[in-house]
Amino acid sequence: MRAARVDPGRFADLYDRYAAHLYRYACQRVGAETAEDVVADTFLAAFTQRDSYDPERLDARPWLFGILTRKLARHFRAEKTHYRALLRTTAESTVDGHAERVAARVTASAARSPLVAALGRLSAGDRDVLLLIAWCDFSYDEVAAALDIPLGTVRSRLNRARRKVRAALGGIDPTGEV
Repeated sequence: MRAARVDPGRFADLYDRYAAHLYRYACQRVGAETAEDVVADTFLAAFTQRDSYDPERLDARPWLFGILTRKLARHFRAEKTHYRALLRTTAESTVDGHAERVAARVTASAARSPLVAALGRLSAGDRDVLLLIAWCDFSYDEVAAALDIPLGTVRSRLNRARRKVRAALGGIDPTGEV
């Protein structure tokens, strides 16, 4: 980002490094078509805001995901529609002969509908925190930076989101974590 502030042509390096990550996350939230638009809007906003980037930040990823999350908030209605569509679809049922993979798919298939419904019922803030941690493997600090919220808020939102999702799944943790 420091180089892109001086030489706008270097912004392409940032795009090359993070566009696929942003797209995967957005696609899971709002579907492929909307994800393309939201990611494009994110990079346009990042480019126009590049002078406001804090040069003390070593990693631009949380900053970019923060912009993306704000863009996604504007597409909340599309996200809700995407979750409803996921509820109506069935999980892929390909069997490849490996018992562990089959068992994992059966378990995932059984949890899919209640999980999607639970995600759709979470508040936008709780869902943003949960999905940045679960789908993007963000640390709590990165989520706080991305969403521009205190670390304590990240922890409380994540705790609340996990509790609600577990309750929707009948007390089962779909990640298998204790």
